[in-house]
Amino acid sequence: MFLFHVVTLLKHIRETAFVYAITAAGVTHAVTQACSMGELLQCGCEATRSRAPPRPPAAGPGEPAGSGEGGKWEWGGCGDDVEFGYEKSKQFMDTKRRRGKSDIRALVDLHNNEAGRLAVKLYMRMECKCHGLSGSCTLRTCWKKMAPFREVGDRLLERFKGASKVMGGNDGKTLIPVGHNIKPPDRQDLIYSAESPDFCQANRKTGSLGTRGRTCNSTAMDVSGCDLLCCERGHRDETLEFEENCLCRFHWCCVVQCKKCSVRKELSLCH
Repeated sequence: MFLFHVVTLLKHIRETAFVYAITAAGVTHAVTQACSMGELLQCGCEATRSRAPPRPPAAGPGEPAGSGEGGKWEWGGCGDDVEFGYEKSKQFMDTKRRRGKSDIRALVDLHNNEAGRLAVKLYMRMECKCHGLSGSCTLRTCWKKMAPFREVGDRLLERFKGASKVMGGNDGKTLIPVGHNIKPPDRQDLIYSAESPDFCQANRKTGSLGTRGRTCNSTAMDVSGCDLLCCERGHRDETLEFEENCLCRFHWCCVVQCKKCSVRKELSLCH
């Protein structure tokens, strides 16, 4: 498995693009979250003094404009300082990939790093809390929060599926899309410059372990489905028995005790 990762990262393929993007996104997300939780001395909650106030919600039927849900809003709480996480990720991930005169690898990696960071930075959401007697919501404080990292990963997975192949320009500083009538990739798109090897069969040279024996989903139509993952070799269904924790109880203080239960699962495995 380690060999597979090393060989993969040495190539400019679609899978490498995803690895760089998800890593840069992970650094951004982890550092930003640590700031909000007070785990780092260099940062804390997002500063909101210079930010414009949030827009009031839409007024309901028969209400005057701007009167939605009780009126006054202001920034408060502990917003995620994504700018700090973004900059730290940039310093950490881009240091070894400075652009050279004709280094297409550096250009591609820097682009994918940025796409990963933007998958966090550009999709912040607003959360609010009401204040007032009996939940009257006479005042609302709002703050910016990152999306859960699972959503970031799903977003990058979609970019992976639509990744664009590129080649280096003659000036060594630009990337040109390969193919006819293809729009240049934007900052959020993932890019690659070489085709992926065949991952279906085990190959020591490329580090691929193949897909024989892999668990697949016999009803899915996407990349997790048996048709694609098993590379049209077919699959077999097996019933396997696993031992899992069950009937867990919390005992004051502070131990969780569980029993062991046998669970039978129906699995589909690639031929």
